[in-house]
Amino acid sequence: MGVFDSLRRKRKQPGVLRGASKQDTAHLDEWAGSRHGVEAYVEPRTNVTDTTIVLVAHDGEWTRRRIADHDAALEFGKKRSIPVYEVARVGYPKRMREYMARQKREGQG
Repeated sequence: MGVFDSLRRKRKQPGVLRGASKQDTAHLDEWAGSRHGVEAYVEPRTNVTDTTIVLVAHDGEWTRRRIADHDAALEFGKKRSIPVYEVARVGYPKRMREYMARQKREGQG
C-alpha cells in the first residue's frame, strides 16, 4: 500500500453528486411560505450539479436548492400551488435579473 492510496480511496466517485436533503426542502418550504407570488424554475442535472429548483418571489428575490429530480420539483409546486417552469424552455424571469442588478448596484451582491 502506497502512502497516498488511502487518500485516493476517499475521493468521491466521478458523476456522483450530493442529492437533495431534508434541509434543502425545509429551506424551500420556509422561503416559499414567507413570500408571495412565488414561481419555481427547475434547472436540469449537469456534470457539476444535481437537479436544482430556483424559487423566485414577486419582487425578483430568489433562492436555489437541490431537489431530487424534475418530478419532485413538479410535486413540490403542486403541493404548494406554485407554478413550475423549466429554465431550459422559458429562461429566468426578467424580475429575477432586475433584482440581481439592483443588488449589485446597492453593493449587496
